[in-house]
Amino acid sequence: MAYIVNFKEGEVETTGLESSPVAEALAGLRANEARYLWNKYKFEYVTYSVQEKPEILEFVTEVLKERNIEVQSKALQVALFDTDEWYWPMVYYESGLAVNVAYEKHGDKPKRAVGIKLSVGMEIPSELEGKFKFARQKSKLAGEIRGSYFIVKGNYDELIDSLSI
Repeated sequence: MAYIVNFKEGEVETTGLESSPVAEALAGLRANEARYLWNKYKFEYVTYSVQEKPEILEFVTEVLKERNIEVQSKALQVALFDTDEWYWPMVYYESGLAVNVAYEKHGDKPKRAVGIKLSVGMEIPSELEGKFKFARQKSKLAGEIRGSYFIVKGNYDELIDSLSI
């Protein structure tokens, strides 16, 4: 079921994330993403269950294979910011992990990276341990976000087209 993420009221809602042991923190992380995309692009951030939009999870899973990463946690929700310039899927996992792929569609050297964020209260998942250094960032909505990233080397234009997203 589609959910419009509320970040303006000051209190985060755990809608769709209730089964996570860090649901409040994960909801804060999701609200932080919603606020960022609203402030930068005036985009209303909507999340969906994985069953509604499995192609989003499929895309993120495929890009993670570049680094031999297979997330062990259950995916709870997905979101997609898609414009003429950007293809930007996000997946929220039960463990408190959030993964996005910022994929610029055009340009001589398009910007493409995977962002990995850990909710407050979660340990670094074993599939990520030792592979990344996590920087810390304060957030009014999420408390403290631990994040890292890697540059996407592959070209996934055909995958985007084939998924009909």
